[in-house]
Parts: sequence; C-alpha cells; structure tokens
Amino acid sequence: MEKEPKRILHIVSSMERGGAETLIMNIYRNLDRTKLQFDFITHSNKKGDFDEEILTLGGRIYKIPSLGNLGPLSYIKNLIKIMNSNSYIAVHSHTDYQGGFPALAAKIAGINKRICHSHSNNWSKAKSFKSWVTLIILRSLIKISATNYCSCSLEAAQFLFGQNIGKTGKVSILKNGVDIAQFTMARTNLRNSVINELNLSGNVKIIGHVGRFSDSKNHFFILKVLKKLIEEDDHYVALLIGDGPLRINIEKEAAKLGVLNHIRFLGVRSDIPKLMKAFDVFLFPSKFEGFGIVTIEAQCSGTPCVIADTVPKATDMGLGLTSFVNLDESLDSWCNKIKESILMARPDDDLIYDRVSNRGFNIKNNVSDWVELYGASQLMM
Repeated sequence: MEKEPKRILHIVSSMERGGAETLIMNIYRNLDRTKLQFDFITHSNKKGDFDEEILTLGGRIYKIPSLGNLGPLSYIKNLIKIMNSNSYIAVHSHTDYQGGFPALAAKIAGINKRICHSHSNNWSKAKSFKSWVTLIILRSLIKISATNYCSCSLEAAQFLFGQNIGKTGKVSILKNGVDIAQFTMARTNLRNSVINELNLSGNVKIIGHVGRFSDSKNHFFILKVLKKLIEEDDHYVALLIGDGPLRINIEKEAAKLGVLNHIRFLGVRSDIPKLMKAFDVFLFPSKFEGFGIVTIEAQCSGTPCVIADTVPKATDMGLGLTSFVNLDESLDSWCNKIKESILMARPDDDLIYDRVSNRGFNIKNNVSDWVELYGASQLMM
C-alpha cells in the first residue's frame, strides 16, 4: 500500500494569476506530488483562476473569510480548525504583513515549520504614522510566531522583516523561477496568430503589459506613455492583460485621453507565453514590486523590457533586453527607450536558457529549495 503524501498548507488571498500565485503553481506542477502535496486557504468565495488545476493535481482548497472581515480571534480560530483537521508538516503564508496570524495559528496547532514569505517591497496602506506603527506590530507578530522567513528578493525581505534582516542569515531568498521552455517558442507564427486574433494590422507595434489592475502597477502611466507615442506614430497598440479593481477606471481614462482604440483589454489569459511572443516591447512601470516574475517571463520570450527602476535589478537576466527608467523621468525619455528597445536584436533560445538557469531562475532547479525549506528533502529520495 502506497503511503499518503505529506502535505503543506499555503495561505493566500486568492489563487488568481498574480506573480506569487503563478510562482506557487510553477513549483506545484514540478513537485513529486506522490510524496508532497499542497493545500490552500484562500479568502475569496469566488472561483480562483488556478482552483480547478489545484484540485486536479490533488490539492485541497479551503475558503474562509479574510482577517479584515472576521477579526483576529475568529480568523485564527478558523485557521486552527483547518490545521488540526490535517497532518501538515509546514504552513507557508503568502499574505505579507498579515503572515504572523497564520504563523501564530500554526504555532498553537503544534506545526513545527511556520514560514512567512514576503512577496512585496512596499505596503500601499503604509502612508501614515499610524500605519507604520501597525506594520511594526505585525512584524513583531511574525518574529514571535514564524520559524522561517523567506522572500523573493532582498528588498522584499527588508521591507517585511526589517532593514537588518539580510545580515542575520535568517531569511531564505527563494528565486521566482519560471518554466523557461514554455516561453522559448518560435516567435513569427505566434505573433501572426495574435495579430490575426485581435484584428491588428501587420505593421503594428505592440506594447505589452501583464499585471493586475491595481495602483501599484501604474496603468495610468502606461496610458500617458501610449498617448505620447501615438502622437508620433499611430501604429502603436497596447495589450493590457489582467483584471482588477481599477480596470473600469483605466478604460474611462483611456477614452478620455483618446487612446482607447489603441488598447486591447484582454482580461485574464492562460496563454501568456504566446502573447509575450507577440510583444515588440514589454512595459512595466510599477510603483513598487517585491520582485516582478513577469519580467523574467518576458525575457525568456526574448522580448525587450522597459522597466521602472523601482523593480529589483535582480530581474535583469543579462541578456541585454532590460532597460530601467526612473518614474520621474519625462515621458519623452520613456518613449525614446521604448523606441530603442523595439529595435533590439533578440537573443537565441539557447542563450536565454543558459543565462536564466545560471542566475537561478529555472523552476526545474528551484523546487529543491522549497522542499528543503519544508524540511522534506528526505521524503523526496
């Protein structure tokens, strides 16, 4: 009789196609699931983009109200109930500044591995003295309750765990790896397929963006850049992939600026590698990012990237495809960099594979780091 796999419990807001969620799924797909399985607690009653796949892979999904809706005591009580109903070897929280609450629940439930994972280098709510005091208290709860800290970058680690965390050796930097092979595909046929699907002209210049319609992704800035570009050349079209609370506002602003006909709002898509092959340039002017896994995906596609310098420099894979620009630079500076990037030579697939792998962002090589974090290396032998 085969042994049941050991299980890890992940706590996430929802399993939509965000950066952190995509990373977790990349690991999950490449894991030996006969020995180690993932379960998920989410805070949304809505069906997540990845829910069906999780269930197919053998995972379980528990949907509970959020900390904000329940309050700390009821939230922790719900977590403990789920944790006690399964024999988890680790709890892995991806809720950034709220991560101390799942860690505390896991501590009460007697779970030895309690991991808090930082995926961001900023907090949109931390704009007042009161908010920063709250953040300090939440950091303290993480310190008291978690056994392991991990992060997608040093910047994200310092934000959530404190400026000196990098010197302590207590934090593991887990690379946001990607499945490189998904993105290294013949470009010409895929680009033509996307152009035909979207009824675009053959000489179109495609600016791509993948990200949630939220303040941090800075879509309003993308609209301004696009308006400036089409004043000189009306062949530019922006493909905006994703969804979120600001989408309607972005659509209204696009109409107001007169650029709506130069934008395709594609919503959430499962064919990101195909779409990225159609981009002439990937534009990523985020106000802040913990890492920015989507920039790695764009480079794996051979797509030139124009990125805000708020994004960690570790996202540059050394392929000559990335240009970092300060958000305070003029629109002309951004537009000039986009025009230069479109003319860049694209590296071949072998070079892409080697560079991304050598920098530690090949998901096939990242799985062992996660397994080790869970103390499960012996299980996989």
